[in-house]
Amino acid sequence: MPSSPSSASVTTSPPRVTRDRRADLIVALIALALAVWVTSGLWRDPNGRAITVNSSDQALFEWLLAFGGHTVSHGENPFFTYLINVPDGVNLAVNTSITVYAVVFAPLTYLIGPPATFLVILTLNLAATAVAWYWLLSRHLVGSRLAAAVGGLFIGFSPGMVSHANAHLNWTAGWLVPLLVWRLFVLRRSAHPLRDGAILGVLVAIAFSIAAEGLFFTALGLGLFVAVWALHPANRVEARSVLPSFLRGLAVTTVVAGVLLAYPLWLHFAGPQRFHGTGFDSVIHSEDIAAYAAYPRRSLAGEAGLGTSLAPNPTEENSFFGLPLLLLTVACFVLLWRSATPRRRATLWGLGVLAVVFAALSFGPVAKVNGHRTDLPMPFDLLGHLPVVNAALPARLALVVTPVIGLLLAFAVDRLRQHRPGRAAAVAWTAAFAIALVPLVPTPLLTIEREPIPRFITSGAWRDYVSPGGVLTPAPLALDVYPDGQRWQAYALANRQGEFAIPSGFFLGPGGPDGRGRIGPVPRPFGALLDQAARSGLPPIVTEGTREEVRADLEHWRIETVVLPDEVHGAKWPVDEEAVRRTLTLLFGEPERVEDVWLWRVGQR
Repeated sequence: MPSSPSSASVTTSPPRVTRDRRADLIVALIALALAVWVTSGLWRDPNGRAITVNSSDQALFEWLLAFGGHTVSHGENPFFTYLINVPDGVNLAVNTSITVYAVVFAPLTYLIGPPATFLVILTLNLAATAVAWYWLLSRHLVGSRLAAAVGGLFIGFSPGMVSHANAHLNWTAGWLVPLLVWRLFVLRRSAHPLRDGAILGVLVAIAFSIAAEGLFFTALGLGLFVAVWALHPANRVEARSVLPSFLRGLAVTTVVAGVLLAYPLWLHFAGPQRFHGTGFDSVIHSEDIAAYAAYPRRSLAGEAGLGTSLAPNPTEENSFFGLPLLLLTVACFVLLWRSATPRRRATLWGLGVLAVVFAALSFGPVAKVNGHRTDLPMPFDLLGHLPVVNAALPARLALVVTPVIGLLLAFAVDRLRQHRPGRAAAVAWTAAFAIALVPLVPTPLLTIEREPIPRFITSGAWRDYVSPGGVLTPAPLALDVYPDGQRWQAYALANRQGEFAIPSGFFLGPGGPDGRGRIGPVPRPFGALLDQAARSGLPPIVTEGTREEVRADLEHWRIETVVLPDEVHGAKWPVDEEAVRRTLTLLFGEPERVEDVWLWRVGQR
């Protein structure tokens, strides 16, 4: 019996809801597959491999995860610690402490260890960023799932996002941005400003604890966009009508976020070990104008030899869109503008102003072109001295341009699908998208095998040489370039072996020029001697005066035991372990051999 036309149509064309759910699932799977692809080098051996270009930040975030879990299980302060930088401690509220991640993932950290937990979060961050932007686009901004997928996947795996995947758990948490955008615009016509304001306030508190600098940029970007949108003639009447509801909700947001963040904000601005600004040079950490048209290293174009070195380091390729994508973005803007209603043009105005302003700010105090510094002053020179702004790296302001491009791409695809162009035009647009986006497809992060944590630590033997809560130091002292001490400490905390403190460490603290911050503590003679030997391979000349300075340092830090493993991890250069051992022998005499380390007992237990 032949089927009816209606049943045939159902059979050949599934309902829209089914198609949309299928599209959602496909996009989520693509995002997860790309995230695993980008991080695949670490998945080979999460505990034995490190990100080549940024193993120091990876070690720091692993330590933060272990420390955060430790504070949960021991009821300690997650925002300040004396476990590193003895005796002064570290104010984690002014560092990138990822407190929410550390608390939420504490059970996983105890189960599989900090390195594997770090990898899980990094992978989920990338996938979730793409999916969150896809969700915002598909549910609120465009009608086409394809358009939403193009925009969401581009933003989630943009050059800046892949670049920061080199160990930055804060900046890769880009999924927070579309949620903040969504909840802010809910306040525009909210029938429940108390509830909706409270939800946004909680989200702001979460964002602050994971990526405070990213939250600051998001707030600046949204503020600028809303101002331009509201002042446009097409929206002034609506803006005035929704302003009371919007302000009521925003007031609730401020109160809720203020209550939740009261203590961290006090520590940030008035607590011990605080600082103002950073020790990073804003000229070095600004975006080269030519970088916007360049290709990133971790991309198909980069693999083909088209990548450049215009960023201060491989973790800060914040724009690097390539010239074809810039041209495509302009073409999309023109396409949308020509057919836009006045209200739609107001949105395009807002996006255009947002991209231009943040691109200009990303150039830093003075312009750089192809690596050459000019004397041309840039807008950031006027703003870079303001409080809070002085703690931001101007190059990262380019990250705000990425969502603007992603939105324009999605809007353009949506319009092309609604008003189907002729065959020739369709082929031309398809080719343009392919030429612009295919070269930016990410390639896996570079990874290396890292030195194992010594058996002296993993077996718990260290407890026989350090009093409970006492101070042990690796040699060289723990710093961003020598992250071993914090890796060892993270292992001990995550495996519930107990606590030992370390002098120095990788953190931001006071002591930089002009009252600014610096990485690690102000150097002292003992650390400088070991650093010199580790870098140069030559033990220093040791005099009685040298020994007196070293004894003063040991008393200052309350060090009980100095430990030198057979293999020291140098995050920026190889370490000469033999030169370090000879230096320590000159200072303290012959060492003990315990498990797989050399050990000197230098303090009273």
